[in-house]
Amino acid sequence: PTIHPQFAEIIEDTCVLRDKYFPEAKISVLSNSTRIMHPSVFEALCKVDNNILKLDTVNEDYIKFVDSPTGHYDLQSVIKSMKAFNGHLMIQTMFMKGTVDGRSVDNTTDDFVLPWIKAVKEIGPSQVMIYTIDRETPIQDLKKATPGELDRIARLLQEEGLKYSVS
Repeated sequence: PTIHPQFAEIIEDTCVLRDKYFPEAKISVLSNSTRIMHPSVFEALCKVDNNILKLDTVNEDYIKFVDSPTGHYDLQSVIKSMKAFNGHLMIQTMFMKGTVDGRSVDNTTDDFVLPWIKAVKEIGPSQVMIYTIDRETPIQDLKKATPGELDRIARLLQEEGLKYSVS
């Protein structure tokens, strides 16, 4: 939703309506994080209750290949902007395995997980949400991360003192 040209105004209006009619309701935004460094988007996300930002890895080549963000994507700018939320964000990460066009997309290995955990710890989110593929994918060679792999990643998060959930 952050690509919408009136994103900031929509969030502002949503907050006003929520405060007037449903003050106990929580406003959540799930974003792929590609526009969080834009000041109006950043400020709007600071106003929501659940600011959920995607970060599937800290390998920029993987992100460009798998997540295919549109336009210019700069991982370091995304991480810097995530840090600027000062903990007012949740990080959501999907772990999976398999191949696409003969190229591995397995981000469950230590080569991907350990640098990701280091970055997540530096960002300091209120929570880390880890999950795997939930439904059929258009590419048959994609596979779910196993419960054991997700549990191992969760243990590593716990060892770093990070609050997490596993789906």
